Amino acid sequence: MSYSYASIVPLIGGETIAMENVFGKKPEYIMSYGAFQANDSQLLEHYNNRVPYHLLDNFTGSLKEVDVVNAVCPCAGLSSLSPSSSTDNKANDWMVESAKYVLGTVKPKVFWGENAPRLASKMGAPIVEKLRCIAQLNGYTMSLYKTKSKLHGLSQTRDRAFYFFWKGDRIPHMQFYHRPHEKIEDTIRNAFVSKDDPMNELTNKNKPSDNPFYKYVLEELEGGITHKQFQEKIERTINPLDYLENRGIKYDEVAEWMSANGFDKQANRCLEIHKKLESGGNIMRKTTEIPKDYIGAFVGHMPTCLTHPDEDRYLTVRECLGIMKMPKHFQLQGGRKNLNMICQNVPVTTAEDMAFNIKEWLNGNLDSREADFAVFDNKTKTSNYEEAPQTIESFI
Repeated sequence: MSYSYASIVPLIGGETIAMENVFGKKPEYIMSYGAFQANDSQLLEHYNNRVPYHLLDNFTGSLKEVDVVNAVCPCAGLSSLSPSSSTDNKANDWMVESAKYVLGTVKPKVFWGENAPRLASKMGAPIVEKLRCIAQLNGYTMSLYKTKSKLHGLSQTRDRAFYFFWKGDRIPHMQFYHRPHEKIEDTIRNAFVSKDDPMNELTNKNKPSDNPFYKYVLEELEGGITHKQFQEKIERTINPLDYLENRGIKYDEVAEWMSANGFDKQANRCLEIHKKLESGGNIMRKTTEIPKDYIGAFVGHMPTCLTHPDEDRYLTVRECLGIMKMPKHFQLQGGRKNLNMICQNVPVTTAEDMAFNIKEWLNGNLDSREADFAVFDNKTKTSNYEEAPQTIESFI
């Protein structure tokens, strides 16, 4: 059976593309707010600007009825990766405002979206309480689904939380997943390659082995091996600082090598690091990352510091898109300067599993249960339904 859907605040579009893959068609239309036009324009361009786009800030028109609406509202408000995260962060308002509009005006059978994993924690409880009130006012139940991308076959361990509103008084039991993950080095090697692809632009034009700390590892600790040989030797993704620290090397020793090899600035830094660590402090280790097996969250320094597994270079924009499983012909408008938009995204294949569950529910193929609220934890393979009023904090 064919179903229709629309998107609201899709950003670069990983989740919407997942819906397209599962439902076999493009969205009927895309809704958003002026604050997200720059990110949304990437998806609109991917669709050759043929999908209607409606900004809701001052929208007074009517919209076609659809079966499903998906959203990727900003998660910085609750993200552990954001220094400004808090329950009352204004970024959380978009999740609430979009829910009010979609459930109250569009009224789909299912409205779903992705947010930071803290949404399904005590920190996110006040936001969930607001969302539940909106759901109840409009005749919906609500559920949360906690997972991590690695369980869906990706080479990232990033935790994710999805939220769902189901029209009626029942909540479907969503499927759990634990697929073997594709190794990060294979994800990078398997990225689409075309000589005339504008996405061949390097995210970092420096050479990894020219990083003084990595040079120290390759030349001093490993006797002059190549980048490729080092990648073959390691068991997990690692950076030079963690590698030398794991070997018990002190930074005052590294400072001597740096000074002897003409890296005076790095030698002084090593002495500062040594003093800080010896006094019980800690340091930032955001530097060159050599990929092996899997990585953490593909955010922050990772797009510009993760190396190719075989070639002594950093990634291309195309390879970054491939890590998030974006379509092989997707063009990131603006290239490297908009690299962070790739990170503000849901991996396509992770979102496909959520979209598949929704389609199964619409087809009547999922068991369901009468309840107001439920939490599914794909990491522990457990589910909890709320059948009697209780505090959200105790429930999640």
